[in-house]
Amino acid sequence: QVQLVESGGGSVQAGGSLTLSCVASGYTHGPYCMGWVRQRPGKEREGVAGIDTDGSISYVDSVKGRFTISRYGYRNTMHLQMNSLKPEDTAMYYCAADFSGARCSLQERQYGRWGQGTQVTVS
Repeated sequence: QVQLVESGGGSVQAGGSLTLSCVASGYTHGPYCMGWVRQRPGKEREGVAGIDTDGSISYVDSVKGRFTISRYGYRNTMHLQMNSLKPEDTAMYYCAADFSGARCSLQERQYGRWGQGTQVTVS
């Protein structure tokens, strides 16, 4: 059974940094696309960043230059380094995976597997 487990959320002041991590397990063939999706209070889920197994990366415009996604296939791990955090980054952040073979699209509906989420609060 596929499991995605996030860690690293917390509370930070504006301008600060956090690193989120996701460990994936329970599969034979890894997902082509993995990404981070967030849900801000009162908002719909939005794709924040995605990374394909070939290293192709995409970011939503609002985090470009501030967030960095990375992935280590042999460790089945993915990270999201978040710098220069803003109050509007406050959200529940989810690790997500697409095992269909499709490339990352930043569309949250693409993902079929989700972690439980980790809260990020920026004040």
